[in-house]
Amino acid sequence: MVVYSFYIFDRHTECIYSRRWTPRPSSDSKSNRPLSGSSTFSNGETTVSRRKELSKEDDAKLIFGTVFSLRNMVKRLGGDDDNFLSYRTNEYKLHYYETPTRLKFVMITDTRMNNMRIALHQIWVNLYVEYVVKNPLSPVEHPGGVGVANELFEFGLERFMATVLPP
Repeated sequence: MVVYSFYIFDRHTECIYSRRWTPRPSSDSKSNRPLSGSSTFSNGETTVSRRKELSKEDDAKLIFGTVFSLRNMVKRLGGDDDNFLSYRTNEYKLHYYETPTRLKFVMITDTRMNNMRIALHQIWVNLYVEYVVKNPLSPVEHPGGVGVANELFEFGLERFMATVLPP
């Protein structure tokens, strides 16, 4: 199972932290299933259309917009007591956790991954609060998208992801 990326958004909708991991090669990479964004012709040939690579900022904006829209839709359809936790497509699963201070933790994983809400909560409590909030040198607000630049947080996140995910 693979974690593709991880984002933290503050209460002002700014992405204050993002981390991408390169996916490991999967054993089913030589399957006959066409790739997303590919076209199959009547003669059996497959062409893959290349997706435009988004910048880091555009990627974060797209993720936040998706989470914001889905969260609002869930609240309107189900009431204020319902919460948006995750959604899944054919290619990835997005996990969402919002803290009481309105920080938003988003993780994009493989579709086979179980719910990561508890893991996102643990990242918030054990890593973000310990290494960012309690750090006197860390800014309280992150204006203009100035992000979390804390080596202990990043090292702790790497260690945490290594223990959560089997090799």
